[in-house]
Amino acid sequence: MHTFYNAHHAQHHGKFEMFRGELVPCFEIPARADYVLQELQARKLGAITPPQAMDDAVITRVHAPRYVDFLRGAWDEWVALDPANAQRDAIPSYWPIRTFRSDVLPVSFPARMGLFSYDAGSPLTAGTWTAAREGAACAWSAAQHVASGGRAAFALTRPPGHHAGADFFGGYCFLNNAAIAAQALRDAGCARVAVLDVDYHHGNGTQAIFYDRADVFTVSLHGDPHTEYPYYLGYADERGTGAGEGFNLNLPLPRGTGFAAWRAALATALKAIAACRADALVVAMGLDTFEGDPISGFGLKSADYLQVGSDIAAAGLPAVFTFEGGYAVAEVGVNAVNVLQGFDERAR
Repeated sequence: MHTFYNAHHAQHHGKFEMFRGELVPCFEIPARADYVLQELQARKLGAITPPQAMDDAVITRVHAPRYVDFLRGAWDEWVALDPANAQRDAIPSYWPIRTFRSDVLPVSFPARMGLFSYDAGSPLTAGTWTAAREGAACAWSAAQHVASGGRAAFALTRPPGHHAGADFFGGYCFLNNAAIAAQALRDAGCARVAVLDVDYHHGNGTQAIFYDRADVFTVSLHGDPHTEYPYYLGYADERGTGAGEGFNLNLPLPRGTGFAAWRAALATALKAIAACRADALVVAMGLDTFEGDPISGFGLKSADYLQVGSDIAAAGLPAVFTFEGGYAVAEVGVNAVNVLQGFDERAR
């Protein structure tokens, strides 16, 4: 397992997020990736290297140029509004809901921030662009490794990515690493790519990016959006549209789901991936399915993640793993590396 590590990830370190009506310390913190790196090093699971150099054109293969331009310059604009903002994270407070226009790009920075976001839980910081861009490079490099014949690669980076859409951020995510990896695999010659999202929260951004396409099959097993974030997407009747009809599969599960039922859903997902005849797999690897996660509600135990990795390897596809959620910080390293080890041991 080759790991591409984002050494700049800690430059994104939000102070507070809006959570259930109050500002609270961020759940998504640098220590998440630090614990995974320590566990990888302890188990000697494979090479750990920086990503390759990447052009921003890789990012605009899946993200709208005006959104990328916004992210690139957002912090400077925020501080230009008021020098005191250098000590405060930027959090959106306005959104263009139904009947409002989104085609016009406002001059106002707060208005543009609202245009390109969908929640108040994803603070933008001085280092957000640097961290997110380097993370995209990790995902792209992992895809290049697999496209060149590698069995698997891991993009160890944060902030995570699967909630980010073509032109919006939210759910702690700014650039969609799984989507960037999937598109890179397509560009490298894979006729069809499958994206398997195993995070507790539905990968709404990834679904939206590929929803009308038949060359990327997206499947997600996650908490039921009737009660779980992101609420407005992730239902079982969302099957794709146009050319993409039938190329999206959602498997929502009730809060409290244990490993046996969760694993059965994974088997359904992997059967669908086999049926779509994908050439490669991207795994949006969220670990917030863990029983101790503070903002989630499934019951997986640390040992279960070895089996998760093994089951995914049984699909027989070259795979890129991207690091997504998982907020039981002390356990996230063991849980993440258990998935990768389980995959490696079955893939030999």
